[in-house]
Amino acid sequence: MIITKSEPFTKEEIKRLQEQFDVYIKTVIDVKNKVCSAGCDRHFESERILLDQGSHQIDLWGGGMDLETLTIDGNSMINIRPSQGNTSNEILDPALRAKFEDLTKYFFKAMYE
Repeated sequence: MIITKSEPFTKEEIKRLQEQFDVYIKTVIDVKNKVCSAGCDRHFESERILLDQGSHQIDLWGGGMDLETLTIDGNSMINIRPSQGNTSNEILDPALRAKFEDLTKYFFKAMYE
C-alpha cells in the first residue's frame, strides 16, 4: 500500500505501510513541497506518484525507515543524479540529507511518541 500526503502518517497508516516489508518502509520525499509518498515496493513507484502530482525531479529523494531501530537512510537508486552532483545511491549533500531526515522524522513522528 502506498500512501502519499503532506501531513504526518497516523499509527494506523504506518501499520498499513508496513504491509510491504514489515519493519522497513520505503519513502520518497519532495523536500521542497514537504510531501511524502511511502510504502512502495520500488522507489520509482512513489517517485511517479509525486511527479504526477506536480513535484519536480530535482526535489525528490528516496530512502526509508527501519521501524524497529528508527534508523533513517537516504539510500535509493533514484538518488543517483550526476547532474545534481549526487553520484551515489546515498544522499551525499549533508544539508540535503539532514533535511530528508528531518522530514522523515516529521512524517513518522507517531513512531517517536
